[in-house]
Amino acid sequence: MDSEAIVSIHNPRIKALTKLKKRSERDAQGIFLIEGYRPITRALAAGFKFSELYYCPEWFLGENEQKVLKTAQKAGVELIRLGKEAFVKIAYRERPEGLLAIGQQWHTKLIDLKLSTDPFIIVVEAIEKPGNLGTILRSADATGAEAVIVCNAVTDLFNPNVVRASTGVMFTTPTVITDSKSALDFLHQHGIKSLAATPAAKELYTDVDLTQPVAIVMGSEQFGLTDFWLKNCDLPVRLPMAGIADSLNVSAATVAIAYEVVRQRGL
Repeated sequence: MDSEAIVSIHNPRIKALTKLKKRSERDAQGIFLIEGYRPITRALAAGFKFSELYYCPEWFLGENEQKVLKTAQKAGVELIRLGKEAFVKIAYRERPEGLLAIGQQWHTKLIDLKLSTDPFIIVVEAIEKPGNLGTILRSADATGAEAVIVCNAVTDLFNPNVVRASTGVMFTTPTVITDSKSALDFLHQHGIKSLAATPAAKELYTDVDLTQPVAIVMGSEQFGLTDFWLKNCDLPVRLPMAGIADSLNVSAATVAIAYEVVRQRGL
């Protein structure tokens, strides 16, 4: 960990890492960036294998980063020290934390999901903002959802802002990218009721039985759910809105309904 630091922003390795901020480059190489103390710590705890871990002590926020480096080194991860300016060049955050790892993308399929007898799943359709998708993953973890199914994906699961907003729970929350029809067929095959949130629904989400096998289905920030889900869902529901707005931010609405599942099930 005391090797000479890469300080030049023109170093070939730095240039290659900078390109990974673009989705096309990440997808072409099948890798992605994991930046920050919490995501990297949780990824290591989950047994996720990094190929490289870049660090810059000048950006560390405390002393715990040294433990992360030792854990990664024991796991066989290549550690590369960077100078302060070189790290800023590759970092995604405005205020870097001095830790950035590279890992392989993965692709979980519907058939890979292992469900309980009374599953609770979160389904999202065409979510546009990476921060919202990451927050939904975090909410899924917090409320005990068994999986997140992303339909007709707009944003990239491996966008650095998804990784950051998820605070690293994406490494332990099964997440599937698929299309809406395949997702609905999967729910039907497993006897899971689809609960679709829409302002047009008559019934409140607190008035339906969420102790049965259920999937919360949430639509895009701008347009909400498509007609496909509105026509085929089992339980259209709405959240009460006392003001002039007719809906909440998608991640806020998701967590509100997810915690109603927690309340009804006594988790």
